[in-house]
Amino acid sequence: AHYVETDYWPHNTALYATDFHGNDVRFVFYKLDFTDFTRHNTGGAQQSLNRNFIAPILTQLPPLPEQKRIAQVLGDVDALIQKLEALIAKKRDIKQAAMQELLTGKRRLPGFSGPWETKKLGELGTFAKGTGIKKDDVGSGSIPCIRYGEIYTHHHDVVRRFNSFISEEVAKSAYCLQCDSILFAGSGETKEEIGKAIAFVHKTVAYAGGDIIVFKPNESCNVLTMGYLLNTPSCVKQKASRGQGDAIVHISVTALSLIQLSLPEKKEQTAIAQVLSDMDNELAQLKTRLDKTRDLKAGLMQQLLTGKIRLGVV
Repeated sequence: AHYVETDYWPHNTALYATDFHGNDVRFVFYKLDFTDFTRHNTGGAQQSLNRNFIAPILTQLPPLPEQKRIAQVLGDVDALIQKLEALIAKKRDIKQAAMQELLTGKRRLPGFSGPWETKKLGELGTFAKGTGIKKDDVGSGSIPCIRYGEIYTHHHDVVRRFNSFISEEVAKSAYCLQCDSILFAGSGETKEEIGKAIAFVHKTVAYAGGDIIVFKPNESCNVLTMGYLLNTPSCVKQKASRGQGDAIVHISVTALSLIQLSLPEKKEQTAIAQVLSDMDNELAQLKTRLDKTRDLKAGLMQQLLTGKIRLGVV
């Protein structure tokens, strides 16, 4: 359900209401949004919700003053959620701008003025390939692992937590990761996303599955900085130009080794990594707060819209 306060043009597949029979409009919105209509769906491949089937459904409503109070409480939580979402979007834009400036040398951090060197990725370390770990293997044990698809869906720039776990038996045929490595997705659906990179800086024993290309930088590189740098537009463009295939796109070790990077001395790399890592930590804290606020709203809806908790009217 959606609540619209301005004029709008509903599509011919939308159900809408404008007469709420004296009930509080926002309360009705929350009540509808809370209601699970899926069991009333009809049709085969194309599911639909018939208004004639849902109109007779009985529901319980509190008196109008209590409806208004409930709508106010849930509205206040929604306002906080929207505020947090806007702040996260703003902080994310600030981080992107900082990456664009700091990782290209357009802006230098205080105390640094040395030249940047341009080198091919293959000159900065060595490559290896992940092995094993099928989809059915995930959940077979408690040893953390990373599968190539998770690089696209769960990890961004840096591995912060693990989503999959395998058994000791499966680990025997998988690639054991070394701390301070870069992981590339070796295959994907489009050339624009191929070779997405993440920095692995954990000392935890973990494993990499197939279709992951592992890069171990030499001592001249800060791995966190590399994780951020390898996902900048310049590097993404280079990877896209070297991707092979149509329905499934692949990128090889040879192709990745030819990517050109401009890097400052390691001390400046480390300083850049600290700035961007601090931004990521702030974003993570805001996301945690947003998740908790969403959970709070879900709990309030469960209590207030079912009458388990009643709100008195002041």
